[in-house]
Amino acid sequence: MKLSKQTLLTAALTGALVAPLATGASASASSGTAEARAAVAAPGFLAPRDLPPATGTVWSAGKVTKGLPDVRVFCLDKVLPGKGATWHRQFGTDLDTWAVQVSVTAPSASAAAKLAADAEKAAANCAADWLRRTPGGTASWQDYGKLKVEEGAHVYGVHTGVPDSEHGVHLFGIGRDGRTVTVVKWAQMGTLEHAPVAAFKKTTVTAVNKLH
Repeated sequence: MKLSKQTLLTAALTGALVAPLATGASASASSGTAEARAAVAAPGFLAPRDLPPATGTVWSAGKVTKGLPDVRVFCLDKVLPGKGATWHRQFGTDLDTWAVQVSVTAPSASAAAKLAADAEKAAANCAADWLRRTPGGTASWQDYGKLKVEEGAHVYGVHTGVPDSEHGVHLFGIGRDGRTVTVVKWAQMGTLEHAPVAAFKKTTVTAVNKLH
């Protein structure tokens, strides 16, 4: 998968993400129970075909990998855990469109609900927080509403831009199934009017349905 161009574009337009959270339940090597194996197993992830169609190119995907991606997830730097039961998968194209999915299995359903709520709040506050850190920048956001799937999902859009540079648009899909929370972030050059919102909502529903 070609990620070098995406990495440069993302770094130019996005912030950082590294934050600790309580780790998921672990089991001793001697227990060997089905519950312990389930606690550390990666949830299901999106496939390239599940993402919104990318005009003029196709999606490719990396492997499902433990932890967070090297390229930090924009706006969620104070939310997603870097350690514990966290996995990610990166997606890319030959053009200026890329995506990442991060899934976290929390110690309990209540902890997962809090994580999902915190992620939603971070996405909703993203544009305002980015503007405070970026003098001269412009930003806007849109709440695209909740989705009926498992314990629920929510989609947000964020646009950012700096003088004499390309503008970037980001879509966030945040959902939960039991103890597992998933975040899908899609991004490309452009503004909110260029975002494939309807297709991304389907992607978010698919992401939650694939968790378990």
